[in-house]
Amino acid sequence: MEDTSLGLELDLGGDAVEAPEALTLPVLPVRDMVIFPGIVTPLFVGRPKSLKAIESAVGKDRTILVVAQKDLKLEDPKADDLFGVGTVCTILQMLKVPDGTLKVLVQGDHVARVESFAVGEDMITAQVSPVDYQVEEDEETEPLRRSVLEQFERYVGLHPKVPAEVFAPLSEESAERVADLVASHLLVAVAEKQLLLEATSVNERLRGELKLLIKENELLEMEHSIHERVRREMERGHREYYLREQLKAIQEELGSSDGVAEVEEYRAKIDRARMPKEAKEKARYELDRLSKMPPTSAEATVSRTYLDWLLALPWSNQTKDRLEIGVSKSVLDEDHYGLKEVKDRIIEFLAVRKLAGGDTRAQVLCFVGPPGVGKTSLARSIARALNRKFVSMSLGGVRDEAEIRGHRRTYVGALPGRIIQKIRQAGVKNPVMLMDEIDKLGTDFRGDPSAALLEVLDPEQNQGFSDHFLEVPFDLSRVMFITTANDHHSIPKPLLDRMEVISIPGYVLEEKVNIAEKHLWPRILKENGLSGYGVSITRGAISKVISDYTREAGVRNLDRQLSKIARKIAYYMVSASEEGKVVKPPKIVPGSLVKFLGAPRGYDASIPKEGSVGTVVGLAWTESGGDVLLIEAASMMGKGSVSFTGNLGDIMRESAQAAVGFLRSNALSLKMGDVKWDQVDLHVHVPEGAIPKDGPSAGVALALAICSAVRGTAVRTDVAVTGEITLRGAVLAVGGIREKCLAAKRHGIKEVVLPAANRPDVEEMPEWAKRGLTFHFVSSMDEVFPILMGE
Repeated sequence: MEDTSLGLELDLGGDAVEAPEALTLPVLPVRDMVIFPGIVTPLFVGRPKSLKAIESAVGKDRTILVVAQKDLKLEDPKADDLFGVGTVCTILQMLKVPDGTLKVLVQGDHVARVESFAVGEDMITAQVSPVDYQVEEDEETEPLRRSVLEQFERYVGLHPKVPAEVFAPLSEESAERVADLVASHLLVAVAEKQLLLEATSVNERLRGELKLLIKENELLEMEHSIHERVRREMERGHREYYLREQLKAIQEELGSSDGVAEVEEYRAKIDRARMPKEAKEKARYELDRLSKMPPTSAEATVSRTYLDWLLALPWSNQTKDRLEIGVSKSVLDEDHYGLKEVKDRIIEFLAVRKLAGGDTRAQVLCFVGPPGVGKTSLARSIARALNRKFVSMSLGGVRDEAEIRGHRRTYVGALPGRIIQKIRQAGVKNPVMLMDEIDKLGTDFRGDPSAALLEVLDPEQNQGFSDHFLEVPFDLSRVMFITTANDHHSIPKPLLDRMEVISIPGYVLEEKVNIAEKHLWPRILKENGLSGYGVSITRGAISKVISDYTREAGVRNLDRQLSKIARKIAYYMVSASEEGKVVKPPKIVPGSLVKFLGAPRGYDASIPKEGSVGTVVGLAWTESGGDVLLIEAASMMGKGSVSFTGNLGDIMRESAQAAVGFLRSNALSLKMGDVKWDQVDLHVHVPEGAIPKDGPSAGVALALAICSAVRGTAVRTDVAVTGEITLRGAVLAVGGIREKCLAAKRHGIKEVVLPAANRPDVEEMPEWAKRGLTFHFVSSMDEVFPILMGE
């Protein structure tokens, strides 16, 4: 049982007892208090050594030394665990308590310094000498006394555990008595009280008390301020709750309690939603407005719609990326054949993401290529490889900026833009979002959607994308944006600058055969219910379908033709089974294609087999990939005019004019010095006039065709040519080299004339694409004529 104070202190009055000489006294250690001279304090004593000390003191002169412990937790303190200054006290009364402890009433006599402790087995004794305590007052004493009384009055008023009546008798007491009484009533740490006890003069003790009182008063006032603020907030909360309950009761009486229940439901949803601070404040503001509106008003409907959108958005939900390179490779290879460059770029992105983690800068990929090469399905595969949600939106024909940024809520039927709508549809803040046909955006009086996309697709600023409907920023930085286009030239330059363009070229015959075998044919059999019936198709049949029945860079038309074959097989098998015939699974071979697909289309029949006058085989790039273009020219008597047919664009017409200018200016060196140009009409024609044609890459072919027509010299048609021409006869670089070479290869052409500046493009082509082709790199027309005209 530890020795503690009851917290009751009595002042018996009278002068302090005169300090005796040094003597040996029994020691009573106490844990949580310091006794000052003139103060009567009750103690509970239970430790054996303490009881023995009380017994020893009562047996002599009832005098005992009370000393505070440094560590309150010690049950059996030693000499080093006690302070070196204590209070010599007189035992006034003793009373045994039923629990075995002893209640002792002691009165402090004077402060004594311990010269030495003697720790025995049954009790602790100390050799003590009185402290030379100066009680004489000077000119500083009275101001200190008044200041202490003033601060102590505040302290009593602020501290809830100090009774107010302890201050009343102090105003008439001397400075010494004030110092002792105030020190005894201070509820501070034992160490701080011990410093007051060890003071050697009244002024020193008063100064120490003044410092403690000022500090404690400041802390108490701060506590009161905090308590008052908390109390006011609680009262406001109780008041709001009370008013809300009253309003609910009134609404129930009026029979319209649904509105209150709806507001409370919205309030609970807002509290549960993990919104950013700004969005939560906006939602609460809107809810307060809704609570004051009639439930059936039009404005209330607008507020409900707005709150529903805020609560439905995935502010914090996101999926965890699967950054396993091996798994991603297998997923991409499983879904797509070839496309090595694109797959490598995706794997690089995943590797960087795995190493850099959250420091990875957001990337916007733009897949550019002809229709049917797998741009959209590749984006879906990327989402599957990353284990992310996938959403897509088509931008073709979009002309209204509000489709991207949303409508403002002032409009009837306003909704967020399609970006936010797709985020809500995904349910997470980090989906893979495909923006299809970004090159087909439009512009009119309603704004420019491509300008609105600048913020969406800019990794530097889309973390705070602001939709006109939401009016609060939404973080799009974790969305992986993928865009697709058939031609990057029609994408606005500022928008194109924010994206990493990855070209997806058309497929050659070998690639299409593999794609059909591994991907298209198994899926088509399943879709047409033919899986498990043993229906098969040979590689030769697939090759013949590609060469004779399709003309495309992708495989979309090939998919249609194979589906047509599968449908006819399904019809044959169903009809045979209904008639009771034995159904034998057919095997599609090249000879049976006529029965399923009709006669071959013969797409390559227009190319002359031998050299022809005025006809040149050119190479062109279209949205469907590379293609072979026949360019024809004819000369006749006339007045020197040049006419164009075949739906040629302005740039192609200008290329023809430049070719004519080159030929006329170099007529002597080209053996056309006797040609009277003012008496010759030229007609330039490009077959398939229903198809628009434009671009500068046909300049060399036009010059060859016109020169051949004027001179009557045949041009080789087993060689394809491309390149832009200048008036000086220089051959400039053009684009789409890979696609053009694949088109030449598809049409059986084995020699290609290309600008010398395009040599790096050929070197970057895969080996299988270059296999079987002979390349002639030229820098001027002087090098072209010997190759195609033999001189």
